[in-house]
Amino acid sequence: MRIAVDALGGDHAPGEIVTGAIAAVRERGLALSLVGPENRLRALLSQEGMSAAIEIVPADEAISNDEAPVIALRRKPNSTLAVGAKLVRDGKAEAFVTAGNTGAFMAAGLLIVGRIPHVDRPALAPLFPTVKGSGVLLLDVGATMDAKAENLAQYGMMGSIYAERVLGKVRPRVALLNVGSEEGKGNQVTKDAFPLLGNSGINFVGNMEARNLLSGEVDVVVCDGFTGNVLLKMIEGVTGTMFELMREAFTADYRSKAGAFLLRPKLRQLKRRFDYAEHGGAMLLGINGVFVKCHGSSKALAIKNGIFQAEKFISQEVIKKITGLASK
Repeated sequence: MRIAVDALGGDHAPGEIVTGAIAAVRERGLALSLVGPENRLRALLSQEGMSAAIEIVPADEAISNDEAPVIALRRKPNSTLAVGAKLVRDGKAEAFVTAGNTGAFMAAGLLIVGRIPHVDRPALAPLFPTVKGSGVLLLDVGATMDAKAENLAQYGMMGSIYAERVLGKVRPRVALLNVGSEEGKGNQVTKDAFPLLGNSGINFVGNMEARNLLSGEVDVVVCDGFTGNVLLKMIEGVTGTMFELMREAFTADYRSKAGAFLLRPKLRQLKRRFDYAEHGGAMLLGINGVFVKCHGSSKALAIKNGIFQAEKFISQEVIKKITGLASK
C-alpha cells in the first residue's frame, strides 16, 4: 500500500504537510510518496532523519485557490495535484491526499483518474460530529451541483458502503435531506429520489430536516452538491461563531474566568470534537481511486489523520465494493 501526499497543497505547505507525513510513517510505518519540489522536500526530511523513509516524487508547480480548476490542470501538467492523480491512475499509489484547491482536486479525480464504471457522478463526502454516535457522513457537498434523482440514489449506496466499511456501522441508516420529514416533501428531484433510495437495498429511513443533521439519528445524509456545500459552510460558520461567543462569555469578568478554568478540560474535549483536524478529510466517492481532501487550513494533525483515513479506505476495499454494487 502506497499513499501519495500533495506537499504543496494548503495554507501551511510544505512544512506542516511534511510533518504530518512523517508522523504517519512513524506511527504506522506506511509507505508514502510526497509530491512536490525535490530539493525543498529533501531538506525538510533530512532535518528529521527521514530521507530514506519517504519517497519524493518531483513536481514543481502548485495550483492556487484562485485558478480555474480545469484550465489550471491543463496548463500545469507538472502541478502536484496533476502528478499525484497520475500516480493513482498509473497504479503507482493507491491513494492521494491533498489540502489544495478543491475544484482542481475534484477535476483531477474525474479527468485523470476517471469514474468507477456505472457511477454517473462523484460525491464529496465529509464526516460531521454528532451529539451521539460516531458522526454523520454528508454527501454531496460540492462535486456535482445539479444532481438528478438517480445520482442521489447512488450517493446513498456509496455512502452506505463507506459507513459500513470505514466507520464500522452495521446496516447504516441513510436519510435524504429535505424540507420536511414526510414522504412527498421537497422539490421534484428529492421526490423522485425517495422511491429510488427506498428500493436500492440499503437501510433508507426516509427524509430528514437539516436541523436534525447533527443529532446522530442517522449515519448517512444524501443531498445535491449545491445544498450540501451551502450547509457545510453554514455549519463551519455557526461552529466558529459559537466558540467565539463562548470565549467572550468566559473572559467577561473574573467569575466567568474562574468558571472557564474549572470547565477547561470539558471545553477542550468539546473543541476537539468539532475540530476538522481530528476527522481527516472528505472522500471523493465514485472515482476509480482513493482521493482524500483535507481542509485548506490543515496542519500536521489533519494531514496525518487524512493519511490514516486513506489507509483504512484502501484496507477495507471500498472501491471494489462500490464497483461491484454500481455494476448491478
